[in-house]
Amino acid sequence: MWTKELIALLYKELLLEWKQKYAFNGLILYVLSMVVVVSLSFVDGVIVDSKMENTQILTISSHTWNIIYWLIMLFVAVNAVAKSFVGEREGNLLYLYTLAQPTAIILAKILYNTLLLSIIGLVALFFHGLLGGASIQNYGLYGAGVVLGSYAFSANLTLVSAIAAKTENKTTLLAVLGFPMLVPILINQIELTRKAMEGFPFSDLSEKFMLSGAIAVALTLVSVVLFPFVWRD
Repeated sequence: MWTKELIALLYKELLLEWKQKYAFNGLILYVLSMVVVVSLSFVDGVIVDSKMENTQILTISSHTWNIIYWLIMLFVAVNAVAKSFVGEREGNLLYLYTLAQPTAIILAKILYNTLLLSIIGLVALFFHGLLGGASIQNYGLYGAGVVLGSYAFSANLTLVSAIAAKTENKTTLLAVLGFPMLVPILINQIELTRKAMEGFPFSDLSEKFMLSGAIAVALTLVSVVLFPFVWRD
């Protein structure tokens, strides 16, 4: 059964990540660097007028804070998920080809990338909120939006990574193919989490949650259908 293969492959991905902590640590460092730069640029900046008569502390609105957070998540997702297949050596892919079914392989990659992005996203949320000073009224719904957005990003970029791995300009093709679906996901997540920041109840966010979930599930189904053809090539 491919479900047993899925569990084994997911365990393999987690085990490799645990042994090679430098990749995960590098992503965490990248996120923290971005958060610190944004925080210092917006929150701690000082504006001095031309007559040097007064100063004004530069602040950042909650909506701008939210947009910056998701832009950081977008860049992290592209960098993290790109290594799903683009970073794999040809020998490893051939070895997997002889061991498991393509459905188990693509689903294991999507689940692993979702878990990875969710952890990084929640860490980024903590430090971005701590340093950026934004007030989130409903952390539960905001965190759920981060996890759902991580799943949607992973479902999109994992398949694109598999396609790009078959070409010469892998990194460029990854960005070009992934961008059309990343835009609606990003816009929906920004709107969803903005409402969570403002304290809207779940009933007002259910439509956004369902849209994100529908996109993620649709991308997963497309991956399951198309990946075997990409895998055989």
